[in-house]
Amino acid sequence: MILLVTPSERASEWAEALNEATGEKIMVTGSLAQATTFLRAESFLAVVLDQFLLEAEPDEAADTIEHMGTAIPVQVNLALTGMERLVREVRAAIKRRRREEVAARQAAVGKFQNELNTTVTALLLSVELAMESLGLPAAANERLESMHALVKKLRMQLESADMPA
Repeated sequence: MILLVTPSERASEWAEALNEATGEKIMVTGSLAQATTFLRAESFLAVVLDQFLLEAEPDEAADTIEHMGTAIPVQVNLALTGMERLVREVRAAIKRRRREEVAARQAAVGKFQNELNTTVTALLLSVELAMESLGLPAAANERLESMHALVKKLRMQLESADMPA
């Protein structure tokens, strides 16, 4: 969903063009105060802010920007910007945000897999050291062998998850 913030009489035209270009639902508001209310209640992909409002109400603008969360801000002077340019800028911003989300997700997954691999390696080493202990009862040795097999299986599953599809 995209939030369009402009007092312009052409707001519905802008919203329709953005909807057609992005396929996203467009919410329109004419004030920064109402935009802040929407931002508190909903999650938006992008927020298109009319430069006129940002300059006319700097304190309210700061409050609105503070409540954007993960929405990508697109600041434009709608009095000067043509429809095609607005659509192009919003599309580019959305594309950039989606690339950043994918990169962040991949980094988080990579970090998590590294942490899991480290833990599995430590667990495998501990089990192998315990198996080398002399004088263990047969039942304890069987449990350690079972744990060893499970940890090795877990390692193989992690390694197969690391391989590109």
